[in-house]
Amino acid sequence: MSSVALAEIGDKTQLLTLLLVARFGKPFLILLAITLATLVNHYFAALIGELVNQFLNPQMMRWMVAMGFLAMAVWVLFPDRDDGEIRGGHPFWTSLMVFFLAEIGDKTQIATVLLGAHYQHLTWVVLGSTLGIVLANAPMLWFGARLQPYLTSGWGRRLSALLFATLGVVTLMV
Repeated sequence: MSSVALAEIGDKTQLLTLLLVARFGKPFLILLAITLATLVNHYFAALIGELVNQFLNPQMMRWMVAMGFLAMAVWVLFPDRDDGEIRGGHPFWTSLMVFFLAEIGDKTQIATVLLGAHYQHLTWVVLGSTLGIVLANAPMLWFGARLQPYLTSGWGRRLSALLFATLGVVTLMV
């Protein structure tokens, strides 16, 4: 959960969450859509990770997971691009589809693949990664607009990078 929440800090989906609530003004409905989109997306991500682990020995898997965390440390240092404006539609369905698509190939999805490969407990990985996304994005629904002028995404990206690098090094040492 914490790995995915960290990957979400300063991510494009946090900006997307702000845009969705600014556009539709229905935070609870958008939160439900984000939760469902993440559950489905991360189920498939964790399943892929679990399948990959069946074909790799434990030593190779440990190195792959560690390198994945170290790559995530570098990746989170680069800001995401704003992919544009959100147009009409029903708040729930628009939020569900846009968030699901935004998660494809995202840092949090890759982190979920790595966690699924490492832990091999699909249900817990999916629930933990979904909870991490919800916890990282829920405050954006209510407080994001007011806090945005005071927070810099650069600081959040640097902290995330440090924590992912630490996870990578610790994984290699264990």
